[in-house]
Amino acid sequence: MEIPWKKKKNEQMGSAAAAASANPFDGGASAEDSAASPQSEDSKQAHGAFTPKKGRPTPKRNDIERERGIRRGYFEAPLTSKEARQRRKELKASMSKEELKAVKARERAERREQRRIADERMAAGDPRYLLPRDQGPERKLVRDWVDSRRFLANIFLPFALVLLLVMMVGTSMPKVANIASIVAMVLIVGLFLEGIYLGRRAMKLVREHFPKTSEGPWGIGFYAYSRASQPRRLRTPRPQVNIGDDIK
Repeated sequence: MEIPWKKKKNEQMGSAAAAASANPFDGGASAEDSAASPQSEDSKQAHGAFTPKKGRPTPKRNDIERERGIRRGYFEAPLTSKEARQRRKELKASMSKEELKAVKARERAERREQRRIADERMAAGDPRYLLPRDQGPERKLVRDWVDSRRFLANIFLPFALVLLLVMMVGTSMPKVANIASIVAMVLIVGLFLEGIYLGRRAMKLVREHFPKTSEGPWGIGFYAYSRASQPRRLRTPRPQVNIGDDIK
C-alpha cells in the first residue's frame, strides 16, 4: 500500500514520461528550460549573436530576375541568319501591335543599357571592354607615360580649329591670315619633331619593360602621338595617372 503523497508523486512522473514520449523532438525540455529560453535569446541579442526575423519569406532569384526583365527562360540561339529571320517573322505573327511595340521598346532599352555599361567600363580601362587598339600591357604603359606629361601636341586640335577660323575670315583680313599661316608652319614643324621624339621614347620605354614584345615602333609611335594629340578630358580610356607622376 502506497502512502498518499508518494502516490501523487508517481502519478506526476508518469504524466511527464508520457508527454516526453508523445513529443520525441522536444528533447525532454522542462518548464524551467522553457522559462529560461527567453532569457538566453535576450543574452544572444545583447551580445550581437541574435538575428531578428524579417517577417517575410526570402524571394527566389528567378522571380526577381523575371520581375526586372532579365531572365527569360531557356533560349536556343539560331544557327544561321536565315533561321533568325524566320524566328523573327514567327514572333511578329504571334504578337499584337502593342505587344510587338513593347518588345521593341524593351530591346532598345536593353541595348542602350549595354552600351552605357560598355562605355563606362571602357573609359575606366577595363581590359574586357577595351578596343583592340588599346589592349595589351604595352599600350597601357604608353598611355600612362603620355598622360603623365605635357606635350606640344596637346594643343593640336584647339589650334587647328583656330587656324580654320582664321582661314575662313582671311579674305577680309589678309595680314592676319599671313601671320596665322607662318605660325601654323612653325607649329607643324614642331609637331613633326615632337612626334619623332614621342615615338622613339615610347618604344624605348616599352622595350625596357617588355623585352620580348611583338609591338613594332610604328604602331607604338603612332599610338603615343595620337594619344598625346587628344585633349586630356576627351581621351578614352580616361587617364589613370596625374600629370607629373613618375612613369619609368
